[in-house]
Amino acid sequence: MVRIDKKATRLYVLDTNVLLHDPAALYQFDEHEVVIPMTVLEELDKHKNGIREIARTARQVSRTLSDLTADVGLEQIRDGIPIRRLSGPEGRLRLLCYPDLATLEPLDDTPDNRILAETCRLRRERADASVILITKDINLRVKAAALGVPVEDYLTDRAFDDSDAMLEGVRVYPDAGSELWNGLALDVRVERDHHRVTYHLTGEIPADWHPGMLVADGDASFEAVVREVSDRRARLELISNYRHGASVWGVHASDCRQNFAFNLLMDDDIDLVTIAGSAGTGKTFMTLAAAFQQTLDSKRFERIVFTRAPISMSEDIGFLPGTEEEKMSPWMGAFHDNMDNLLRNEDGESSWDNGATRQLLGARVQIRAPGFMRGRTLNDTFLIIDEAQNFTPKQLKSLVTRAGRNTKIVCLGNVGQIDTPYLTANSCGMAAVVQRFRDWPHAGHVTLKSVERSRLALAGEELL
Repeated sequence: MVRIDKKATRLYVLDTNVLLHDPAALYQFDEHEVVIPMTVLEELDKHKNGIREIARTARQVSRTLSDLTADVGLEQIRDGIPIRRLSGPEGRLRLLCYPDLATLEPLDDTPDNRILAETCRLRRERADASVILITKDINLRVKAAALGVPVEDYLTDRAFDDSDAMLEGVRVYPDAGSELWNGLALDVRVERDHHRVTYHLTGEIPADWHPGMLVADGDASFEAVVREVSDRRARLELISNYRHGASVWGVHASDCRQNFAFNLLMDDDIDLVTIAGSAGTGKTFMTLAAAFQQTLDSKRFERIVFTRAPISMSEDIGFLPGTEEEKMSPWMGAFHDNMDNLLRNEDGESSWDNGATRQLLGARVQIRAPGFMRGRTLNDTFLIIDEAQNFTPKQLKSLVTRAGRNTKIVCLGNVGQIDTPYLTANSCGMAAVVQRFRDWPHAGHVTLKSVERSRLALAGEELL
């Protein structure tokens, strides 16, 4: 896209989709000036009616603009309204209105083209400043580039940079002897208490270690979770082995990542678990097994609540009749498939279709639409949020904050399969939760990789 040398004075023209994507975008441009064209205000007014999330966001933006303009005079509106921030220098807000605006030839008179025309006219009037259009609309960025208008995507809300990757939550040392212990300048003290083995490390702690991550060696003889870490000290705790002897609802782990996932799911000290991975890596299967183990067997939780974003990968099929659970049923294919596999006996027969089994599990398992979760407080609940990558950070925050007494939340997702417009692998809710809870000792994350998958699935992933 077109970029120019940014001068001392910068004017950032915000598109409507930026404000709808992040209502706090006005406060993200430091000491520079934020410009809101009249076309954007008109579009916000069109979006404000209704109960959908976009309508609530539009009303929130309108209230923010109303608060900023409430106690200022006409002269100050012309000179720029101060935008006071919690820290750092304050910026300025300008409202752009051209009664005699001429549209760009030969472009049609559409909102996007009017925003382009307003930006071009502002550039001519403010030759002393860098005028930059900020939009999440790819087509608008392409049109701006064709007209020579400096344009950028809104990147402030990204959880990590494009050059980085989402945390894997795992650090495997291929050669334990030379890398893990001999390669690190550490003093090690081992403590055994009530079937729990703890390693107290002192010395140069690796910079990439964080609480809730797995530290392991290549041959799986040492696997431990980081409980505490600082510049000079760390506390590691050996994890259980669910590969052979122990199992979760009859399910065994096949590698160190799956074994670590089971440990996070079964750990009473971990309240928030995020599991990422491509399709077929066992995210939902393992999570449901852990949920049944702790709800039906150990009675730690009273119920399981399963929810996911009702977003399709193609065109919507329209209105669905029935109750809330019946309406959510088409979106719960992964849930039903995994239930069918979990309830199979040694002969390969499944009891999922049995009426008594469904009635038993129906009393403990609830399928809920995320749109009806606002305002609830979930106590003694194992909450599973599937397809978390299709939620915005704000939406996922609304779900995570539903946790009450004795509640565990598990977020499942694959940032490589996002069906929500304007969300990317580094700005979706899944990425935000992983990054924000990175250093919280009661959270854990793992990215699943190597599992036994069908030849067709592996070939399709490689070829497509």
